[in-house]
Formats: sequence, structure tokens, C-alpha cells
Amino acid sequence: MGRTAAPEWLLETVRKAKRPENVTVYKDTSNEVTAHRLNTVCEEARCPNRGDCFSRGSATFMILGDVCTRNCRFCAVKHGRPVPLDPEEPLRIGRAVKNLGLRHIVITSVTRDDLVDGGAGHFAAVIRELHGLPNPPSVEVLVPDFKGSSEALNQVLDAEPEVFAHNVEMVPRLYREVRPGAVYERSLDVLAAAQKESCPGTVTKSGFMLGLGETEREVLALLEDLRDAGVALLTIGQYLAPSWRHYPVARYVTAEEFAEWEKVAYKMGFLGVASGPLVRSSYRAGYYYRKVTDGV
Repeated sequence: MGRTAAPEWLLETVRKAKRPENVTVYKDTSNEVTAHRLNTVCEEARCPNRGDCFSRGSATFMILGDVCTRNCRFCAVKHGRPVPLDPEEPLRIGRAVKNLGLRHIVITSVTRDDLVDGGAGHFAAVIRELHGLPNPPSVEVLVPDFKGSSEALNQVLDAEPEVFAHNVEMVPRLYREVRPGAVYERSLDVLAAAQKESCPGTVTKSGFMLGLGETEREVLALLEDLRDAGVALLTIGQYLAPSWRHYPVARYVTAEEFAEWEKVAYKMGFLGVASGPLVRSSYRAGYYYRKVTDGV
């Protein structure tokens, strides 16, 4: 598959998103992350929105280390042999969140197939630490599939996160080639089980990318699958290859097409939809959570 050059309008959008609007807040956020020796998906996954998010005092913390046990062809995160769990990590995240005064926090992770529970217990520890703060934020977790383990899933759900998210990432036809360690049906099962087993206040969320070679019919079928699984919040973004070694971009989707998919998703019953070229899983996550809970 050949390489498709990004259009100038998208490159300019990326450049603008990377530029900090508030340099002081950007530096404060970056310093807080560094001071507590934390990983963020903003940096590890080379998110194009880092400047925008850090400028608003927002960050998505990545727990369980920075080395993934899987090797998806679309992802910038390192893969290989991970380091042992850090039992102090939940405390350090709690301190950083308290110092930054965050009201909604997103916690994600690398996939840890080497751990018996896939890291579920560590997720639960972070959630409980954040809920125990003097002014606790709402907590959103973006979890791996835990190899479909119901025990691991329930560990996370028992900690009562406000948002439970798991991404399907792409249409199922592309899994074998681009995401060989994952199973589409297993991801749907995780989402459906979370919707069924979670406490009444937990909102279920998922996301996927466009530009990998999917068809319109496949996207529609994926949306229907997510609604059948009970997903309420949805993110749709453009796939951007982290390097020439990664899976190539098949096409760059226009902003107008993303807007159309947003309309389609709302018509299908999703309660909150973020759809755009630079939308990622944690894009304005607090706003979309409040959109569901407060009707904003």
C-alpha cells in the first residue's frame, strides 16, 4: 500500500493544536507530570492535541508502564517486555491531579497480557485513590480488553468509575492486519458486559478511527454494533500514522465527512459524539461526560 500525503489543511490543524495557547498552564501541567514521574498518552502515543490539552491543564495519564505487550501496527506506544508494576503510581497520580485541580481525569494504560488480571487491580487502585481526594474528580478509564476476563472487568467496575471506555479502534475487517492481538467480538463483549454489570452512574464509551481503508457500509455496521452493546459516548478521529514503519494511511477524511458521521451517530441514539480529524479518546472528555449527566 502506498503512502498518502496529508493535505495542507490537516497539517495546519495539527500545527495549531500542538501550539500551546497558554504557555504558563502548559508548563505547569508538563512540570507536574514530570515531577511525579508519570506517563501520559499525550506524549507516549504522540497525540496531536497535546498543546491544546496541556494548555487547559488537562492530561490523560497512562498507567502500568510505557511498554505494551502487544504490537498493533497503528500505535506509537513502545512494545516489548514491560517493567514490574509500581505500587506507588496511584498515589503519585492522586497528588498530580490534586495539584492541577482537575475535575475530570482520564486514565488509560498499555496492554499488560503478562499480568494475571491484565492490570485491572491497578486500575481499581487508581480509581479509588482519585475518588478519595478531598474534592474528587470524575474518573474515566480507557481500558484494554483484559483478554475477555470477566473477573478483571469486574475489578474495574467495582471501583465505580464515572466513565468506562474501551475502544474498538477500527472496523473488524482490518483487525487481522492492523490489530492482530485483539478480537473485535471480544471488545464488543467487554463493552456490553460493562454496560450490564456497572453501577447505575457509569457511562460506557468507545471510539474508532477513519482513514484505514474502511467502507461506509462497514462504518455503519460498526456503529450499530456499538449501540447494540449499549455504548453512550463515542469518539471518531482520523488515523495518523506515527511513522513510515506503521500502517499507512489509506485516505484523509474531510472535516465535512466527520460532521456527517456525527449526525448519523446522534440519530442512531448515541448521547455524546465527538467526531473530527484530531479527535482522540480523551478529547474534551469532561465536556462530553457532563453532556450526558448534566444535559449541557
